[in-house]
Amino acid sequence: MTLTSLTLSSNHHHLLPFSSVRHCRRHHQLRTSDTTLFAPPQHWNNNNNSSSLSFVKQTITKDTSHNNVRFLCSPPPLLAVPVSLSQRVSRFVVPRGVPVDDLFYNGGATVAVLGGAYALVSAFDALTHRNILNQGLSRKLVHIMSGLLFLASWPIFSNSTEARYFAAFVPFVNLLRLLVNGLSLASDEGLIKSVTREGDPKELLRGPLYYVLMLMLCALVFWRESPIGVVSLAMMCGGDGVADILGRRFGSMKIPYNQKKSWAGSISMLVFGFLVSIGMLYYYSVAGLMQLNWESTVSRVAVVSLVATIVESLPVTKVVDDNISVPLATMAVASFTFSH
Repeated sequence: MTLTSLTLSSNHHHLLPFSSVRHCRRHHQLRTSDTTLFAPPQHWNNNNNSSSLSFVKQTITKDTSHNNVRFLCSPPPLLAVPVSLSQRVSRFVVPRGVPVDDLFYNGGATVAVLGGAYALVSAFDALTHRNILNQGLSRKLVHIMSGLLFLASWPIFSNSTEARYFAAFVPFVNLLRLLVNGLSLASDEGLIKSVTREGDPKELLRGPLYYVLMLMLCALVFWRESPIGVVSLAMMCGGDGVADILGRRFGSMKIPYNQKKSWAGSISMLVFGFLVSIGMLYYYSVAGLMQLNWESTVSRVAVVSLVATIVESLPVTKVVDDNISVPLATMAVASFTFSH
């Protein structure tokens, strides 16, 4: 497919808070022809020195020798008019019409991520056995790194519709391991020591189980099409994880309404949750999966981080686990802020 470029210039730009990657499902309907890329509104035809439009046509050529669909990059973040989600397209080249190739590719990515997750837990288990790390610190580092590495692995999957299910299979396997060991149907001492506080297998059925459920939820619902899932996992893994580590070490000053939480822990969650969220969004932006207006994105992430920190500090741990309350609150607030 060969496309010419579209150029816009205007003194009054509309800023998009973010732009998602969408797969074009109607590529098989395209035929060799000249078609118009955008139809300008009627008022653009008026003589106006403040706005000019170079309007060109595209030529679409279907390559019958290679069953690939080639997409242009997503539109630039500054446009004279908003662009609907259905008009945003991916910059990837995806094997279409050859589902076997896509199956093997995503299957290989799943195996690679599963292997990385197993290696991570095994490494921290070995460090715990050698008394290099205590069990509490090892558990929290696994909490932080496993979720963030899972989030960082999403770009390696293809942009086919089914890719999210392959990615979600990784936490699903861990969910089965937690159920089997938590119900004492098997005993994996390395897993129990790495992710529990007191070495009780029943702990696997609480916080760790909720944790992998949130990983699956974000992969299936939000995937790479929205910053909401990225920020939610960043706050749960990076923010909440670091808050527990620094709160236990420097948390002498307790929060008045919750003596089990400290100012050091809450401030750590606010700062690190914000930084990890911005870092992950930047990573996705560099990977070409999202286009962000950083001025508005930073302020939105700051609001989300503040609300998530307040929710984490509330004395509701016995009722709702942090691995549920923090990501769900983040999803709710992020859904509101990124849509306004």
